[in-house]
Amino acid sequence: MRPAVAATNPEAKTTNLALHARTDGTPGEVLKLRGPDARQQLLATATLADGSSRDITRQVGYVVAPENVVKIGKSGLLFPLNNGTATVTAKTPDGLSASLQVVVEQFNEAVAVNFPNQIVPIFTKAGCNGGGCHGKSAGQNGFRLSLLGFEPEEDYEHLVKEARARRLFPAAPERSLLLLKGAATLPHGGGKRLDPSSDDYRLLVRWMAQGMPYGSAKDPTVERIEVMPKERVMPLGGEQQLVVLARYTDGCMEDVTRSALFEPNDKDMARTDESGLVKLFQQPGDVAVMVRYQAKVAVFRATIPLGAPVESLPSPKNFIDELVFKKLKTVGMPPSALCDDATFIRRVTIDIAGRLPTPEETQHFLAGTNTARRDKLIDTLLDSPDYADYFANKWSALFRNKRSDGNQTRGTYAFHAWMRDSLAENKPFDQLVREIIAATGDIGENPPVAWYRQVKEPTTQLEDTAQLLLGQRLQCAQCHHHPYEKWSQNDYYSFAAFFSRVGRKGGSQLGEEVIFHRRGMAEATNKKTKLAVKPAGLGAPAPKLSPDDDPRQALADWMTSKENRYFAKSLANRYWKHFLNRGLVEPEDDMRETNPPTNPELLEALAKSFVDSSFDLKQLVRTICRSQTYQLSALPNQFNGVDKQHYSRYYPKRLTAEVLFDAVNQVTKSEHKWDGLPPGTRAVCLPDNSFNASAYFLQVFGRPESASACECERSQDASLAQSLHLLNSKDIQAKIADDKARASLLAADTARTDEEKVTELYRWTFSRDPRSEELQTAKTHLEKGSGKSSDEKGNPVNGRRQAYEDIVWALLNTKEFLFNH
Repeated sequence: MRPAVAATNPEAKTTNLALHARTDGTPGEVLKLRGPDARQQLLATATLADGSSRDITRQVGYVVAPENVVKIGKSGLLFPLNNGTATVTAKTPDGLSASLQVVVEQFNEAVAVNFPNQIVPIFTKAGCNGGGCHGKSAGQNGFRLSLLGFEPEEDYEHLVKEARARRLFPAAPERSLLLLKGAATLPHGGGKRLDPSSDDYRLLVRWMAQGMPYGSAKDPTVERIEVMPKERVMPLGGEQQLVVLARYTDGCMEDVTRSALFEPNDKDMARTDESGLVKLFQQPGDVAVMVRYQAKVAVFRATIPLGAPVESLPSPKNFIDELVFKKLKTVGMPPSALCDDATFIRRVTIDIAGRLPTPEETQHFLAGTNTARRDKLIDTLLDSPDYADYFANKWSALFRNKRSDGNQTRGTYAFHAWMRDSLAENKPFDQLVREIIAATGDIGENPPVAWYRQVKEPTTQLEDTAQLLLGQRLQCAQCHHHPYEKWSQNDYYSFAAFFSRVGRKGGSQLGEEVIFHRRGMAEATNKKTKLAVKPAGLGAPAPKLSPDDDPRQALADWMTSKENRYFAKSLANRYWKHFLNRGLVEPEDDMRETNPPTNPELLEALAKSFVDSSFDLKQLVRTICRSQTYQLSALPNQFNGVDKQHYSRYYPKRLTAEVLFDAVNQVTKSEHKWDGLPPGTRAVCLPDNSFNASAYFLQVFGRPESASACECERSQDASLAQSLHLLNSKDIQAKIADDKARASLLAADTARTDEEKVTELYRWTFSRDPRSEELQTAKTHLEKGSGKSSDEKGNPVNGRRQAYEDIVWALLNTKEFLFNH
């Protein structure tokens, strides 16, 4: 149970109060409200005695003088009443006060309503144009809107001109079908979406009364949005009111807080309401709130410290430790102690080599006295063929090395072997990626072209490239502006244009193809505008290309440039998650501005180190594994059991399907015979997905089918089927009870004591010696099996062998075996 500690003392005295609207609280701010529709959310920020800031917008009392110019609600929302100047004063219960001058202009002017800027956001806020309602491609019940309002011209067409504008009644707007259904006065499948007493309802009425204007082409549009505050350190269970400001192309600024959408990136840490109020739960960490208005996004970040004392830290070994420990001090999260040597050898051998260490390796390592033996073990594992086998398994699946029929066997085997050899020689990652993305020729001569067999269309090629290598999910932008990012359809098709000149022709063998560059100018057609676009990297200018230039080479140049902000970060984050079980950005391939890293400095430093090493994968692994952060114990202390983001302890992870299958075989001393592969082939060495069908174990424990570039295809979730398979499947029982299995050999071994043999089992399974109570339990069970016994049919049974089988079975079903910790 987490102790009651907090970063900010809720009883701390308020020493200063600031009232602000569109600045950070700078004294002398004058707020101007123009027109009767203007609204402004105010913020009341208290400075506490310990120097921290806290939002008390809803805890202060408000006084307006004179009272006939503006009015303010308890939530701090300000409304104009008349032209003039007024002063709004906020007062705390203990007597502190702060004031803000407000000027109201053009209150009596009839300002035309702008459809894109004022009406469309109402539909978005109410959820009318969402993908599950009228925003889906076919609409809902005959009424269609553009998804999330990204195409206001189409929305205007559907509302005002389609079906004789039957949904609108300008002569009596309140009788319009749009409002009757939206307010649920008439039956509506989507329920009540508008309150007749709300500002949004009144604005829709006024828009229809004005004759449903669209707005002029000269009217300003939203250039960007800003959120206030941008970041804040908050106490557990705290609240923060947000203010969202829209900046227009004419330089004007408008409060759009009540029209914006708010969504936390971790719903276990925070929730938001329609007014922009963020409410935290009792969970320390970092949470980001995405703010969306029209096609613009902004992010508010909250750091929620635990507030426990951080009195001692391990000595940093590299920049990772310096930045992680800096964060731990900031959030008040004491780290666990360093793990012991037995835990470390098992952890690092699984993470680098994809296997359990042997008892001989464990004994040698534990007996060592060299203070650098952990670093040397890391180097030994990186130089072993097991490292290349394990990571070839990972990358082959992500690059879709999938066999759909027998004609593809040569290609999948060749691609896997090429990937394994590339990793073994430590080929720089930028070169490895270039050889795949810009691959040409026949599979037999250039195996990387096998990737193009699975990704046949430019859209799939660009989506896999962006997601796998840049951490950008662009799928949404094919049909509409990305709802959580800045990428537009033009960005999508410009990226697709890099693959527009990929040519194909029959290969030297049936079912194979030769990939080549088709001479011509590279371009793609935006299916929305029907206009051709040139190749361009995300947020980058279009490169100058001639008809003879292969645009994929230009793509590789842009991707692997040291100035590219996505490539190195994406790989660094992916490898960080591989070793620490949680990415600095989660999911690891969704690295958008609205999903920021929990430790931005660390991600920047990892990416810089990777670039400075000339994209050296082994060096990146070495840097991560040598850090004290990676070597922390998985056992929580009295404070950090609640930590999910700051790496104050090692986060245990279940062994992947292939590693676990090999581990079961290693402990039981059994082998699985794979068709067409040499005896003793490990599951992590399988070249493609076709072997899943011959081993139910791999299916039930989530080995991917290599059908996606997403790590999420590999399932790491626990299930009842997995538990039942380990507990009582015939396959597992056969491995344990085989005459040549480890249990049988140990039972027949009379040269060693039971204590020595049980110790060997524990070293195979856990890479450690049994504790005294574990050893005693095992010896007691073996003694019970020494007498005569028989099976259910009365046949005599070797009790000692049965007892060893029981012990093996029990060890295989422990969490300590199933998880890397």
